[in-house]
Amino acid sequence: MAYVARSEAPLCSEQFGSGTARGCRAAADGSLQWEAWGRRWWGFSGAFTTKPGGRDGGERVAPGTAVPPLSRLLAVFLPQGFPDSVSPDYLPYQLWDSVQAFASSLSGSLATHAVLLGIGVGNAKASVSAATATWLVKDSTGMLGRIIFAWWMGSKMDCNAKQWRLFADILNDVAMFLEIMAPIFPICFTMTICISNLAKCIVGVAGGATRAALTMHQARRNNMADVSAKDGSQGSPPAPIPSAIFQETLVSLAGLLVSLLMLPLVSDCPSLSLGCFFLLTALHIYANYRAVRALVIETLNEGRLWLVLKHFLQRGEVLGPALANQMEPLWTVSLSCKSWLRGTKNPTSFAGTCHKVLRKRAASSSGRPTKCWTSYFQSS
Repeated sequence: MAYVARSEAPLCSEQFGSGTARGCRAAADGSLQWEAWGRRWWGFSGAFTTKPGGRDGGERVAPGTAVPPLSRLLAVFLPQGFPDSVSPDYLPYQLWDSVQAFASSLSGSLATHAVLLGIGVGNAKASVSAATATWLVKDSTGMLGRIIFAWWMGSKMDCNAKQWRLFADILNDVAMFLEIMAPIFPICFTMTICISNLAKCIVGVAGGATRAALTMHQARRNNMADVSAKDGSQGSPPAPIPSAIFQETLVSLAGLLVSLLMLPLVSDCPSLSLGCFFLLTALHIYANYRAVRALVIETLNEGRLWLVLKHFLQRGEVLGPALANQMEPLWTVSLSCKSWLRGTKNPTSFAGTCHKVLRKRAASSSGRPTKCWTSYFQSS
């Protein structure tokens, strides 16, 4: 089969972000031929061709060239059009998110082992009715807590997604610690696992809400569904935080295999099991912190608005999103910021005016379009 002529007009083309567009042409045999870009290949059937001036440097690719194995693997875990179709912080965030998901998966295995041991699995004297009643009370407590927490704090998570993400993961570690300690105090076993499940249900609400907010931030080409699916497949916090397809499955599978090797070694020694849990929890919290720090959210909330205005009044310069996100406190909330902003007569109008002034100042100081804040998000 001969190469497709350069003069043949493409049937259609696609482009992600500021990247080079590629075209699709119809071959003589009726198949569709996509141009190749970079090291990733996309298409339906038939041969692949390239045109001069593309990302491949104009080198012709023979028809029927096989798709590189690495490209196939990356296409499974990365959104289509990566990196132009997602925010710049997508890759570092996902790498640390996968590390924390793996650590949390191992901790969850230790906690599950402890709960099953406390309920009476493997104990001939254990009552099936008592175990069932304990499980039902645990689930009922969690459902009630999920409803109340979603009603109470649901509207406050969008603007502080990073802080709530950290809160959810730390609370999940606390819940697993309670589950591990529950068999040690059998008198308080039911109450302990009820409190633990209540905490996990709160984690489910907070983690799911913040995950949706962060996915919306990272999806840049109206591809929120694709980013959400690949985010879940890379590695997400374990249940009850909602997740999706490939990446989380891979991390969970790796955690399952390691857990099968780890549990027989530590199950007979409670102190060793607890020591492993503390090490995994430390890794989990550290990876979560690095993942959240990698995020560069371009929307002004109360904390970031306070930092930007403070820097502007002191130095006369507009603090960019990257520096402001690095300076934003994650463990505490600035009380001075909240009291200052809420002390204004109309916080939303005031914040909107500040946003317009900052954007104009950033553009005029550079003389060219400047990457600055997109909008101000006012929490209710």
